[in-house]
Amino acid sequence: MMTEVMLASDILSELIQQDKALLLTLNGSDSLYLDQLAKILTTATTWIPFYIGLFLMVLKNGVDFRQVISVLLSAGLCVLLAGSIDDLIVKPMVGRWRPTHDPEIGILVDIVNGYRGGSYGFFSAHASNTFSIAILFCWMVRSRLLSVAVVLWSLTNCWTRMYLGVHFPLDILVGLIWGFLCGSFVYYLYNRLERHCHWQRGTASSLYTSTGYLRSSVDVPVAVLVFTLAYAMIRACLA
Repeated sequence: MMTEVMLASDILSELIQQDKALLLTLNGSDSLYLDQLAKILTTATTWIPFYIGLFLMVLKNGVDFRQVISVLLSAGLCVLLAGSIDDLIVKPMVGRWRPTHDPEIGILVDIVNGYRGGSYGFFSAHASNTFSIAILFCWMVRSRLLSVAVVLWSLTNCWTRMYLGVHFPLDILVGLIWGFLCGSFVYYLYNRLERHCHWQRGTASSLYTSTGYLRSSVDVPVAVLVFTLAYAMIRACLA
């Protein structure tokens, strides 16, 4: 038993060291442009137009007011489960330093504009929050175009966290796993409610996805995402 415990400890120690090495590879660059781009894309306010685009899509496809509210509450529940549990329970309990505060590699981390984040970083709330929302809409809308868009949005946020040195890759990976579980669980609850309230839409036409969302309405959040990314890239050039 003692040998097995020591072996597990050695494996965990090696995993952590590899995690730190990978972070230093992904963190920062000599490009001031990428520094500014990552800082812009990691800021929550940058994505407000994208959230509005998703809301307009939901609003256009809502069977009634209660159904629209249920989608918004489902998104809120995703954030509550994915992010709040992480910030309030997991991070303080695990107590793993962010790279920027890590006593071993902290001085090696490339810091952008003095941004270091909070003390603890396991696991990433950015990863879990965004991926839970992405998975919720993947299940809910069943559009390949939207699925690619929301997953790209989540992974973009994940990249910024590692580039800025505020999360290790393992923080991101666990955050994505937790986000997937939360998003899938919330969709399960929503789907049961939808069936109970008989909110199913017609899907007889090729104009609709398999869950009854107008394919044309999916273009709204996708277009907003593209314009948001373009805006961020232009703004980073001007910064």
